[in-house]
Amino acid sequence: MNFQQLRIIRETVRQNFNLTEASAALYTSQSGVSKHIKDLEDELGVQLFIRKGKRLLGLTEPGQSLLGIVERMLVDADNIKRLADDFNKVDEGTLTIATTHTQARYVLPPIVNQFKKAFPKVHLILQQASPVEITEMLLQGEADIGIATEALTTEDNLASVPYYNWQHSIITPQNHPLASKDHIEIEDLVDFPIITYHGGFTGRSKIDTAFDNAGLSVDIVMSALDADVIKTYVELNMGVGIVNAVAYDHERDYRLKQIKTDIFGVNTTWIAVRKGHLLRGYGYEFISLCSPDADIKALKKVAYPDD
Repeated sequence: MNFQQLRIIRETVRQNFNLTEASAALYTSQSGVSKHIKDLEDELGVQLFIRKGKRLLGLTEPGQSLLGIVERMLVDADNIKRLADDFNKVDEGTLTIATTHTQARYVLPPIVNQFKKAFPKVHLILQQASPVEITEMLLQGEADIGIATEALTTEDNLASVPYYNWQHSIITPQNHPLASKDHIEIEDLVDFPIITYHGGFTGRSKIDTAFDNAGLSVDIVMSALDADVIKTYVELNMGVGIVNAVAYDHERDYRLKQIKTDIFGVNTTWIAVRKGHLLRGYGYEFISLCSPDADIKALKKVAYPDD
C-alpha cells in the first residue's frame, strides 16, 4: 500500500468513477490508475469498487468504509508537510482563500494589502466561487480558508468564526421615484422590477423570506452572482437593485443612489477552515487581520479536537 494508491482511490471517487478524468487529474495514465486499484484490492483481499465490465459504477461497502480512512490519511500526510514548512519556512508558502465575488471585490482588498506587507514571500491565491463550491473546496483540500455568508456553518466538517455582520441596501438610478426617499418600507418595492442576487448568494434567502413574511409578491426580473452586474443593469434603469451595503462605492457608483434599510435583516459572513486541516501560522494571521476579535484558540480547538 502506498500514498499514490490512496490518492487514486480518492480522485476516482471525486471524478465520479471516471478513470479517464481521474488519471488526467493525477497526471498519470488510465492503465496505471487501473493497475494501482487492482493491486490495492489484491493486497487488501476485498473489492473496493462496483464494476460493470471495465467501468466503475460506485464503491462497495468495504470501499465506502475505506474512503473515510483514505481521506484522513491524505489530510494527515499534507499536514506533516505543512508542519515541516512551519518550522523550515516560517514566512514562505502558499495560502489559498476561497471566497465570493462580493468579499474579494469589496471587503478583502485592505486585508490582502496588509497581509502581503507582513508576509511578502507568501503566494496568496484568491479563488472566487459560490458558497457551495467554497464549502466543497475546503472539504477537498483545495482551499485553506473559506469566506462566505451561506453554506459554511451548515457543514459539520468545517470550523468557523464570524467575520462581520452586514445588511442589504437598495440602489436606484439618481432620477428614480424611490431615490428621493430616505427610508423605504418593503411595500414600496413591489411596484418596481427587482434585480438582486442569485439564489444561494449574498443573503438572497433573507430577501425572499422578507417578502414572503410580508405576504408580498415581487417581480425579480434578473438575478446575478455579483453586485457589479446588478449595479450595471440598475444604471440602465431596468430595475431596483438589492445588494450587500458594502458593495456600494460612493465614488464609482455616483450615478446610483444608495438607500440603507433594515427590512431584510442582518446577515453574517463567516470564515471557515476544514477540521483536521493543518493551517500554517500565516493562515491564522490572515484570519486575525480579517477579524481581530476572532478567538483563534477556540477555532484551533474545534478544528483539531484531538490535539
